[in-house]
Amino acid sequence: MEEFDVLTHINKVADHVGESVRLGAWLYNKRSSGKIQFLQLRDGTGYIQGVLLKKQVSPEVWEQATNLTQESSLYVEGTIRADDRAPSGFEMDVTGIEVIQQADEYPISLKEHGVEFLMDQRHLWIRSRRQAAILRVRSEIISAIQNWLNGEGFTLVDPPVLTPSSCEGTTNLFHTKYFDEDAYLTQSGQLYMEAAAMALGRVYSFGPTFRAEKSKTRRHLIEFWMIEPEMAFVEHEESLRIQESMLAHVVRHVLDHCKSELAILERDTSKLEKVTGSFPRITYDEAVELLNREGMEFTWGEDFGAPHETKIAESFDQPVFITHYPTEIKAFYMKPDPKRPEVALCADLIAPEGYGEIIGGSQRIDDPSLMSERFDEHQLSQDDYAWYLDLRKYGTVPHSGFGLGLERTVAWICGLDHVRETIPFPRMLNRLYP
Repeated sequence: MEEFDVLTHINKVADHVGESVRLGAWLYNKRSSGKIQFLQLRDGTGYIQGVLLKKQVSPEVWEQATNLTQESSLYVEGTIRADDRAPSGFEMDVTGIEVIQQADEYPISLKEHGVEFLMDQRHLWIRSRRQAAILRVRSEIISAIQNWLNGEGFTLVDPPVLTPSSCEGTTNLFHTKYFDEDAYLTQSGQLYMEAAAMALGRVYSFGPTFRAEKSKTRRHLIEFWMIEPEMAFVEHEESLRIQESMLAHVVRHVLDHCKSELAILERDTSKLEKVTGSFPRITYDEAVELLNREGMEFTWGEDFGAPHETKIAESFDQPVFITHYPTEIKAFYMKPDPKRPEVALCADLIAPEGYGEIIGGSQRIDDPSLMSERFDEHQLSQDDYAWYLDLRKYGTVPHSGFGLGLERTVAWICGLDHVRETIPFPRMLNRLYP
């Protein structure tokens, strides 16, 4: 190939119309019609069709193209031209090919495959157009969240993954040994983020969390990623306003920056356009009344399951906050409502379209005496949590926080049936490979 050719990426070809360029790519698909071959090329940034005319290339180039197999890697040389009929708006008139590797027979052909087979081939499945689109949307969601939080004065803090005790007082933890001590994979960075908030004011973490729950639902993963902001001097109502502002920004960002990906996913974006902030709110009491009115018999004091959350969400076209859950079914650190101590100053944000809870948050207990009582009520070790109680002894303030589950958020925004597609390598009850 000629050294003067510009080495570029498919998402930049609009800058090189009429120019001879060079792409590093993989062959996604191929078809031929007599004396013309069409190469569907991908390079991770996008897709473009390369067109070869037999009379315009050397016999060697024509033979190389003829022998290419799916996912073969190559350098391609050619001229970029605009074409309104092409999905990307551009095509490449190919003049040269340099094969890097002729791929073996590819296990994922361009036909329907079963989910278990595709999960076994996840390391290759993510190359597909749909899976790559999901991962790009995921990346944009992460970027939008972090940019919004950074712009609002939050500081990124990294909590530990190995912890000496549970965050929420549950037993659904992965146990390991930390030399001669017991340790656990974190189920949340929240407690450590509260400590960081007392130092830095407004903070957030973004990292993996682990739940040893033997769940097989379409909403659950064993390992998932959480964005967990904590805010000093912020009470319950202000926390809700922060949550809805952040999420509305994220949805708007995806609509603006992921049009092609959402089109690949065939996402009905009219539903996302309705997410503009000022989300509706109902109390737990009102939610119970709604369920009973709709014929779903439900007893006050129970926690909502997936069918209940879906039924509640059906009454709204935006995400809805369910507030003031019974303190008995919520975590030990949630502050009781001073006007009604049997319910907590907390909220779950339920996504539309049956995607369930995507954010859970609360105002935290700031009174050291009440927190000590909660330790006893939940049979938590005073020694293990002594440092957490210190946060209430040395300059306690009203403070609130929340956790956003990234994979459920991706599933909702992309309109996916299962969270297994929202993360590059999902960890599920019976899935640890690849």
